[in-house]
Amino acid sequence: MPFQPNTRWRSLALAALLGLSVGWVQAQALKVDPVQDDPPPAAAPAQPAAQTGGIRSANIFEIAPGADTDPNYGSQSNAERGQVQPGNNAPMWRDVSKGVTGVTSLPYLEAGNLIQGFVQYPGSRHTTAGEAWRQVRNNWIIPYGGSLLVIALVAVGLFYLRKGTIPLHGQETGRVIERFTYVERAAHWVNAIAFVVLAVSGIVMAFGKFFLLPVIGPTLFGWLTYALKNAHNFAGPLFAVSLVVVIVTFVRDNLPSKGDLTWLLKGGGLLGDHEVPSHRFNAGEKVLFWGGVFVLGLVVVASGLFLNHLVPVFEYTRGNMQVAHMVHAVASVLMMAMFIGHIYMGTVGMQGAYKAMKTGYVDETWAKEHHELWYDDIKAGKIPAHRTPGQEGPAGEPVKA
Repeated sequence: MPFQPNTRWRSLALAALLGLSVGWVQAQALKVDPVQDDPPPAAAPAQPAAQTGGIRSANIFEIAPGADTDPNYGSQSNAERGQVQPGNNAPMWRDVSKGVTGVTSLPYLEAGNLIQGFVQYPGSRHTTAGEAWRQVRNNWIIPYGGSLLVIALVAVGLFYLRKGTIPLHGQETGRVIERFTYVERAAHWVNAIAFVVLAVSGIVMAFGKFFLLPVIGPTLFGWLTYALKNAHNFAGPLFAVSLVVVIVTFVRDNLPSKGDLTWLLKGGGLLGDHEVPSHRFNAGEKVLFWGGVFVLGLVVVASGLFLNHLVPVFEYTRGNMQVAHMVHAVASVLMMAMFIGHIYMGTVGMQGAYKAMKTGYVDETWAKEHHELWYDDIKAGKIPAHRTPGQEGPAGEPVKA
């Protein structure tokens, strides 16, 4: 091939110019003056272990070797640490774990705190407050709460096997007494339906992964719990309003009266052939009203509304939300355990009880056998047999003395 001097010299000049350009770019990137002498070499960082294949990402949570034993480690600036220990975010996570508040533009409480501070959980190591709450929920509330509900169901089942449906001992007379007005029944049924929605959704969300998830699988279980969670949130305010109406409606007839202690000491005579005389509501129903409806019901409502951010009295911090959750869970389980017996007696446990809440009326024989003192007051004219104006009942006339 003949010699071409112009082409050869042009190639050498282009290569030299390209080399000088690359060197200048590297010098600017490293902030190094190519005219000055090279700085003394720094200690080479530890090399990662040999890889057998694939791509391995840097572990930003890993503490550099000797960092914990270096007395000057804490005094190093972020710039110095970034040069000698690139990718080491251990100081930042130490501040996070100590509860140091960072800078954030979110207008919420604790938005600048990634995690809660550490606490000493009884019987365990030093852990975060969130982990302590999780341990209380998983090791105490869930197992003991679930056991209480199972015990209540088993007790009701055994009672049914022992007694069956409590029948009327006498013949029905055909004369009826108005036990519940339309307003009382409406308040009861609205509250009862809301309670069932809350109870079913709460049980599935709390215990469903133990008995339902293995049966229907994670996909269907996820959709079900999502739907029940929304139903739970919507039924909560309805339950709260109807609970107040129920308390105002029935509080007068649930005040303590003479004979309540005797009823409790004898267990209402439920294990015998005859019940202990009582007024419109017996002592057992009064205990359910004051303990289950009034105390536990109001606690469940207050804590539930707070969890839904509907009570602006307290600050919505993580600690307050965790306390509210534990109070809500415990009160709900106790309330459900009490109402299991009430639901049983109001449906299959006693003849005529469900009909009383459905139609509002009971036969004279039913009133005499189950609430004798209430029946005596009606016969004496102290209480009207029909409180709704213009209502004589579906059959018969009002009971008279």
